Amino acid sequence: MNRIFRGNVPMSGRRPMMRLASAVLAAAFVAGFALPASAQVANPSINSNALIQQNDLQALQSRIQRQQFQQQQQQYRDQDRVIVQQPPPVVPRVRPGCQTQIIGSTAVTNCR
Repeated sequence: MNRIFRGNVPMSGRRPMMRLASAVLAAAFVAGFALPASAQVANPSINSNALIQQNDLQALQSRIQRQQFQQQQQQYRDQDRVIVQQPPPVVPRVRPGCQTQIIGSTAVTNCR
């Protein structure tokens, strides 16, 4: 039985090794996340081409949105310019109020 446990390190000696192993795993984990970022920097021509394509795409989208907005505004202006012909309003005619006065043998008519 002693032979089985003879090669083992006491518990107090295992803690620094566990810390070291944990540190190595953490470093590898962090390096794994940093690797794609460094790969992009390693080949700047591909990165710049992708960036140019992204900028071109954004510029094209912006241009299309601007054109659509201008077309919509033009349609609104055209709708506002449409003149709807309405029939002339019906206005009742008022006959002038005339008064006839008889003064002696003469008839005098006053119309307002």
